[in-house]
Amino acid sequence: MRRPPHLLPRTERGRLTALYGALLLLAGGGLVALVYVLVGQGLYSSVTGVVRTASPAYLDLTKGVPAEPERPWVPAQRLPPGAAPTADQLKSYAFTRDVSDAVTEATQHRLLVYSLLALAVFAVLSIWLAWWMAGRVLRPVGVITGTARRLSGENLDERIALDAPPGELKELADTFDAMLGRMEHLVSAQRRFAANAAHELRTPLAVQRAAAEIGLAGDPSPTRVARIRERLIGVADSSEHLVESLLLLAVSEEGLESTGPVDLAELAAAELAACPRDGLTVVRALAPLTVRGDRALLGHLVRNLLGNAVRHNRPDGRIVLEVSADGELTVSNTGPVVDPADVPRLLEPFRRSAERRHAAGEGAGLGLSIVASVARAHGAELVARANPEPEGGLTVRVRFPGFRVPRGAAVQRR
Repeated sequence: MRRPPHLLPRTERGRLTALYGALLLLAGGGLVALVYVLVGQGLYSSVTGVVRTASPAYLDLTKGVPAEPERPWVPAQRLPPGAAPTADQLKSYAFTRDVSDAVTEATQHRLLVYSLLALAVFAVLSIWLAWWMAGRVLRPVGVITGTARRLSGENLDERIALDAPPGELKELADTFDAMLGRMEHLVSAQRRFAANAAHELRTPLAVQRAAAEIGLAGDPSPTRVARIRERLIGVADSSEHLVESLLLLAVSEEGLESTGPVDLAELAAAELAACPRDGLTVVRALAPLTVRGDRALLGHLVRNLLGNAVRHNRPDGRIVLEVSADGELTVSNTGPVVDPADVPRLLEPFRRSAERRHAAGEGAGLGLSIVASVARAHGAELVARANPEPEGGLTVRVRFPGFRVPRGAAVQRR
């Protein structure tokens, strides 16, 4: 069955115009009807009183001829109780009634005509005013729509910057600008991530190709072949570690599929025992703490924090591992002094505190970014700060939500 054509306008401005115009026209029509009814109710009595009062001065009702100018006139009065009206009084009443009816009818007719004409003019002005008001109200929406149509990956820096008084549409435009800022940041981070990942993956391939083409060219000696073999194995291990880190970062960004209770103090102690310390001094303070999350991802979080603390330390340095009963995990290390302005940048993928040297054991710059991703997946707050001189290094705190400090909590120190 074919649907009937839509009677409403197809644009929001047309709909608002129809709505505003109908409301204004309804209000004007109601006002005209109210005035007409109120005036009609009191008009007859007012006209009758005037006619009864003024007619004796101009017409002698007893004789039907004009009255004498010097004859005094008396306003109409009520008859005494029980008195019957005379013929002259009845004639005067009939005259008053006829004149009053004629004046009332003529006045009401003219009032109705003028009211309808005024209502027609008011209707035209109302529709024009409603159209203008709808355009003014919807102008920010048009600006937002135009900006959204122009947006692409190349001009995400464009903003609406709506110049309007505070209100819902101003708030909508500001929210849209904030969303564009977040999108620009995410797209820029994604582009940097893709470029850095391509560079990190291309470097070991170039090293392998150079080792195969140059190192194994001609008739290499067994010693040279063994050295090249060891080099290729090291590059392959580095590439495997990079791919595993990228997969772990992708898994942590997807969120948690299954959660369960995890003893964070026990997990931190196990990861610390498996971490090579290279003669570093370790200070640990582990309070009983059970969090809800993914044990494997939390293990990677602690492992990466400890690995970062070992890798960026000094030979006589120190590592502090602390788990507090109020839901906070802290890893601090000594090492090179870090500029506080560079700390947020270190949480991004492939970011390092120093230029890459492609040396053995050098990380891919994904450790802290994986820590930040795992923390977000668990709803935890990550705070990193640079330690001042002379110790230097970094302190990273991960605070899990929903914990309070219990009284008399035991802390294992060693």
